[in-house]
Amino acid sequence: MSMLTPLLLRGLTGPARRLPVPRAQIHSKPPREQLGTMDIAIGLTSCFLCFLLPSGWVLSHLENYKKRE
Repeated sequence: MSMLTPLLLRGLTGPARRLPVPRAQIHSKPPREQLGTMDIAIGLTSCFLCFLLPSGWVLSHLENYKKRE
C-alpha cells in the first residue's frame, strides 16, 4: 500500500461523515386488545413451522447433501 491510500480513503468517506442522520420518531402505545393464550399459541406454532421445521429438515439430511452423485 502506498502512503497516499489512507488519505484517499479518508477523502472518500469524509463527506459522508458530515451528513446528518435522520432519526425515526417511533412512539409505542399499549395494545388495544390483550393477546390471549390461544393467540400466543398460534403465533409460536406458526414460527416453529415456518423457521425451525425447514432448517431441521436440512440438518437431518445434511449427509445426503455432502455425498456426490
